[in-house]
Amino acid sequence: MQREPLVYLDGEFVPKSQAKVSVYDHGLLYGDGVFEGIRAFDGYVFKLAEHIDRLYESARCIELDIPMTKDAMNETVIETLRRNDLGSAYIRLVVTRGVGDMGVNPVLCKKSTVFVIAEPMDTGFAKDPRVLSTVVASVRRDPVDSTSHEIKSLNYLNSVLAVLEANRAKVDYPIMLDHRGFVSEGSTMNIFIVKNGNVMTPSPSSGILHGITRARIIGLCRELKYSVVERDITPFELFTADEAFFTGTLLGLASVGDVNGKKIGSGGVGPVTRELYDHFKEIVSRPEEGTPVFRHVKARATRKK
Repeated sequence: MQREPLVYLDGEFVPKSQAKVSVYDHGLLYGDGVFEGIRAFDGYVFKLAEHIDRLYESARCIELDIPMTKDAMNETVIETLRRNDLGSAYIRLVVTRGVGDMGVNPVLCKKSTVFVIAEPMDTGFAKDPRVLSTVVASVRRDPVDSTSHEIKSLNYLNSVLAVLEANRAKVDYPIMLDHRGFVSEGSTMNIFIVKNGNVMTPSPSSGILHGITRARIIGLCRELKYSVVERDITPFELFTADEAFFTGTLLGLASVGDVNGKKIGSGGVGPVTRELYDHFKEIVSRPEEGTPVFRHVKARATRKK
């Protein structure tokens, strides 16, 4: 009989069926918490330190105390993978405000809730990147002086509404604009466009999530000698781009084939997107890009993917 997966929950590893939080937890009642989605590839956790840093930055912005050090959190993620014998996985790390009362004021939440889930997932990189259909959603990203999406909080209702709109349009994903009407990001991904061989992506100052994969792709562009600029992008520039692509932890890198029924470039995978994809799918398994799960990674990494 296959062993039930284990979930880390507040200092213990418990079977998945027993991993439960209180209905009085403010993470459930109000979306009051932060999280990270992380990938492990072939025995290495990709950019784990950067994910942990972002988690603590998000928590700091909402005055949420995380009851362990960064080093301890790092080891907790690794141990969750080890306990489940996973070399390739998707990891969800969540910190909520904890149990309080039904009021909004978090003063009665005495201790944060921390849990880590790891699910098996293969590397997810086919020979060619996915080509996605999209629509520009009417739902706008919240401004930076509101519930800023720079904070990776548990409140994803803004994205959920945009995804519902994409579902009605029968496309894969939405593209969202900021409150000024400039291109912001996808529901759970950052976005890039390519014009005349130059790569452009919305600036972090517009309130987008500071994507870990986004940052690595920007670095990769520079390594490959592509000009890459972070700036405001208009819908016109998106519609008339030679190429466009999404980046994200779960998605990796995927091409945008069309927006609102309009083809972007050829409607397939452009040459810049393809080159970045081919390099990125090799980068994620490099030891220098990640944190090893097992002591003998090469011997263990192929056991589960």
